[in-house]
Amino acid sequence: MASLMQGRLPISEDLLLMQKGTLMRKVRSKSWKKLRYFRLQDDGMTVWHARQAGGTAKPTFSISDVESVREGQESELLRSLAEELPLEQGFTIVFHGRRSNLDLVANSAEEAKIWMQGLQLLVDFVTGMDQQERLDQWLSDWFQRGDKNQDGRMSFQEVQRLLHLMNMKMDQEYAFQLFQAADMSESGTLEGQEFVEFYKALTKRTEVQELFETFSADGQKLTLLEFVDFLREEQKEGERASDLALELIDRYEPSDSGKLRHVLSMDGFLNYLCSKDGDIFNPTCLPVYQDMTQPLNHYYINSSHNTYLVGDQLYGQSSIEGYIRALKRGCRCVEVDIWDGPSGEPIVYHGHTLTSRIPFKDVVATVAQYAFQTSEYPVILSLENHCSWEQQQVMAYHLTEILGEQLLSTTLDGLLPTQLPSPEELRRKILVKGKKLRTLEEDLEEEEEEEELECELEREQEADTELEAQLESESPELSPRSKDKKKEKKSKPILCPSLSALVVYLKSVSFHSFTHSREHYRFYETSSFSEAKARSLIKEAGNEFVQHNAWQLSRVYPSGLRTDSSNYNPQELWNAGCQMVAMNVQTAGLEMDICDGFFRQNGGCGYVLKPDFLRDAQSSFHPERPISPFKAQTLLIQVISGQQLPKEDTSKERSIVDPLVRVEIFGVRPDKSRQETSYVENNGFNPYWGQTLSFQVLVPQLALLRFVVEDYNRKSRNDFIGQYTVPWSCMQQGYRHVHLLSKDGISLHPASIFVHISIREGLEGDES
Repeated sequence: MASLMQGRLPISEDLLLMQKGTLMRKVRSKSWKKLRYFRLQDDGMTVWHARQAGGTAKPTFSISDVESVREGQESELLRSLAEELPLEQGFTIVFHGRRSNLDLVANSAEEAKIWMQGLQLLVDFVTGMDQQERLDQWLSDWFQRGDKNQDGRMSFQEVQRLLHLMNMKMDQEYAFQLFQAADMSESGTLEGQEFVEFYKALTKRTEVQELFETFSADGQKLTLLEFVDFLREEQKEGERASDLALELIDRYEPSDSGKLRHVLSMDGFLNYLCSKDGDIFNPTCLPVYQDMTQPLNHYYINSSHNTYLVGDQLYGQSSIEGYIRALKRGCRCVEVDIWDGPSGEPIVYHGHTLTSRIPFKDVVATVAQYAFQTSEYPVILSLENHCSWEQQQVMAYHLTEILGEQLLSTTLDGLLPTQLPSPEELRRKILVKGKKLRTLEEDLEEEEEEEELECELEREQEADTELEAQLESESPELSPRSKDKKKEKKSKPILCPSLSALVVYLKSVSFHSFTHSREHYRFYETSSFSEAKARSLIKEAGNEFVQHNAWQLSRVYPSGLRTDSSNYNPQELWNAGCQMVAMNVQTAGLEMDICDGFFRQNGGCGYVLKPDFLRDAQSSFHPERPISPFKAQTLLIQVISGQQLPKEDTSKERSIVDPLVRVEIFGVRPDKSRQETSYVENNGFNPYWGQTLSFQVLVPQLALLRFVVEDYNRKSRNDFIGQYTVPWSCMQQGYRHVHLLSKDGISLHPASIFVHISIREGLEGDES
C-alpha cells in the first residue's frame, strides 16, 4: 500500500534513517523515562514504537496528527531534567487538539536533529496535500491497520476485518464479488492500486449520481450552462454563478480535455461537492472579512479563563503549554493569576489550591513568542494580581523588558482618547488589563508634568549636582523625590505605580449597577462578572446590559464551583453583547464546539464584529424578549447521507455504528431548538437518511448551527461520533458537505454528512 503515497513523498537521508528505527528515551515525567524503539513506517506517514528493536510494534502517531516539532529547550519537562538529560538531544512532538505532547530524548544531538528535520519535512508535506493526496493518505492508514501480518497485501479475510473496522456491515457474497473485481492480478489478495479500486467500488455515491443526472442532459457530463443552472438554482450563487462555474471546472475537473471543453464529469462534480467550495462553511467567511477599524468594545473577543491550567482547577497542572495552546487556537485574551514566589520571583498558579506553579517571567516570555503566530490582532493579558509591592515591581520589570515594543504602555498617540482604539490600530500589541491607581487623564497629565520636571532636573544637575545632594540630606522637604516618598508613605497604596502605569485602555473596576457605571465610569474601564451574576443581569435588565456593552468592555468568567474546568454556554452572554466570555479552553465539549465554531470565521483572528443592534448605546434589543425589526427566517435542512463515519471506541472491533444526525440551533432563547433523524442500523460507512428538518429563527444574526452525529444506543447514552458548528451568517445554501470534527476539534477527514440547506425569509405560515 506504500505505493499510494511513496511516489509523492519527499526524499531525504533523514527519512531513510528514521525508517531504519532509533532507540530513544520517552519522557512522561521526572520519574517516568523509558527506552523505546521508534520507527517511521515504510508508508512514510506513520510512526510505530516497540520496547526494543524487533519487538512487537504498536502505532504511536500518524504524521497528520502532528502540529509541530519543537527543540528540547522549549519543553518545560525536558528543561527540568537538563542536568540528567542533555537538552540538545531532546525534542517535543506537538499534536493537534488536546492530545499531550510527546517528549523524546535521542542518544545524540545528531539523532535528535535527524528526527526533528525529518518530522518537520513530513508535516510540511501533509499540510500542503491536496484533496486526493489526503484521501490517499487516509486509505494508506487504513491499509496499514487492516494488513494484520504487514506483508503489504490484503487477503479477503483481512478485508472482511477491515470492513468491520471501517464501520460497514456488508453481505459477504457481495463483498467477495467486489474483492474479485478489484483483484486484477488474480493473486487472491489486494495490493496498493487494487485496494483503491475496491474502495472506489465501496464508496460509489448513488445519491450524488442521481443529483448529477438531474442536471445533466446526457448523464455523462455537465455542460457549462447546465453547471451554471445548478449553481444558480440549487447553490443560490446568484449573479456570480457564470464566472464561478468556470473557476470551479478549472479547479475540480480531473481531465484536461474536460477543462478545455468547460464541462464537468461526475468525478469533477463530486470533487467540487467535497471541497471547500462545496462546504457548508462559506469560504468568503474564512479570511478576515469584517471591518476591523471599530472600537474594541464592538467586537466579541476569543477569551480564555485560567489559561495556565491544562487540567482541573484544584489539582491540575499549571503549564506554559496552556498559553501556547490558547494563543495558537486564536485566543486574544488570556488570564494570568500571579502570587508571590520564592527568591523574589512572582509565580503563576490557581491560588489556595494544589495546582502546580510556573514562573511569571516564563509566562510573559511565552506570550511574547506566541502572541501573533495565529493572529496579528491585539492580545489582552488579564492580570489577577495577588503580589506584594516588591514582587509587583518585578512583574512590571518583566512585562517591560520581555515584551519590549509589543507592550502598549501609553495611549497610541500620547493624547487622551474619546473611545477605545480598534483591533486594526492595535495590531501586534499586547495590552495589560488590571487595576490602576488613577485615571488615564491623570496619567497623561502627570506624563506632561514629569517631562517638564525632568528637563528642569537635568538643568539643575548640570549646574550643581553636589548642591542637590546637600539639599536632599539637609532639607528633605525641598526634594521632589522625597515628596513622592512622603506621599507613598502616607497613602500606602497596595498597587505598585510602575505596574499600574502599564494598564492603559483596560482598567479593571468593580461593577455596582448599570446606572453607577454610566455616571462614574469611563469607556476604558472594564468590569468582570461571574457567570451567575451575568445571567441574572440578562434576565433582570437585559436591555441595559446590551446598552452597557455597547460602550464598555465586559468580561465574564466561569463559576468557581466548576472545579472540573467545565464550561458554560457562551452564546447566552454573547446575546447580551458581552465581549470577553472566558472559557476553560482545555476542556472539550459542546460549549467549546460553539466557541470554536463561532470564532472560526473572520480568519480565526479572535475578533468578531458584533451585530449593529449590539453596538448601539440606545439599542432597544432585549436578549430574552427579542422583537422586530429582526428579519425572521425559516431553515430547511435535508440530511441526505453520511460518509466514512468513525467509531468513537476503535477497540470495539466487532461493533458497527448505528448513526443518527441531530441538528441543534443556538441563539436567543426562543430560537434554541434541536431535531434529529432516525438512526441507520449497522452502517457508519455510507448511511442514507433522506430526512428533512425544519427550524424557525427570530434573530438569525445571533444563531449558530451544530451538527452532531451519534451512534444510537438502546440501553445507554448515545456515543458521540463527530460534530461541526457553523455561524448562521457563514452558512452556504444548497447541496453541501459538513466535514466532521472530533471532540477535540480535529478533522475526522474524510468523515462527513451530505445535506441540502434552504433558507426562506419570514416564518412558516407568516402571511406578511
